Amino acid sequence: MREPIGRDARLALDLALTIRHDGNGGAADDLTEPADLTAWVRAHPEVLPDAGRFTAGAAQLAAVRDLRAAVRALFARAVRPAEPSPADATRLLPVPEAVRRLNEAAARTPTVPVLDWPEGAGPDVRRQPVRAGEDLTAALAHAVITFLASPDRDRLRACHAPRCVRYFLKDHPRQEWCKPSCGNRARVARHHQRHRMTA
Repeated sequence: MREPIGRDARLALDLALTIRHDGNGGAADDLTEPADLTAWVRAHPEVLPDAGRFTAGAAQLAAVRDLRAAVRALFARAVRPAEPSPADATRLLPVPEAVRRLNEAAARTPTVPVLDWPEGAGPDVRRQPVRAGEDLTAALAHAVITFLASPDRDRLRACHAPRCVRYFLKDHPRQEWCKPSCGNRARVARHHQRHRMTA
């Protein structure tokens, strides 16, 4: 049974998936120019309130790429003891550095304490953003933190089909790959490997 993917999980995954297989055995980066980030944000209107009018600059691109490196390092930690994505295996940030980058990005949105005191219950204080969604990296970092602290994190897997560099959320107990085409590639590779061993 396919479990729904929450908004924060989808956003965190989509950011990580801007590193993808390039079709030649390597990895490609979908965020190499400010225009790439502009298009990505506009395709994800849940990121910022005015995503349709967003235009990225070089500093925002650098900040999002730094955040993405932290996200992929933390995804690699989350899938342990399994192997991380092959795209990350040799260039992962140390976990403390990844956590520091994620928290610093999240801190770019100032918050204020808000009191909630419903009838028949004690007072409760929560933090609320002063200007929600104005800083791109902060909005992305908040989504990633929410995802990593949720039960959805336990469903996170790295796809190990030949040439795949993606992470995915496991939808059912027998799922091994991010998409059917990866499963087909893995089965073909196993078939060829068995025939080489018997030949």
